[in-house]
Amino acid sequence: MTIRLNSDEKSLINAYAKVFGTTASQLMRKATLEMIEDNIDLKAFEEAKHGFAADSTTYSIDEVKAMLDL
Repeated sequence: MTIRLNSDEKSLINAYAKVFGTTASQLMRKATLEMIEDNIDLKAFEEAKHGFAADSTTYSIDEVKAMLDL
């Protein structure tokens, strides 16, 4: 995979990576994967929020235990 950067962007990324004792490649990999995970989490939150707006019924732990015969 190739990413095209101008010289200022490349310098910034390399300097940032150096501050944290890592390589630009490792930094870009970590940042990209974290962004993907954050977006997946945000989508799950938005879906849960929408579901809760449609039905805001909640149950206490004791109610759940009773429902499950625990």
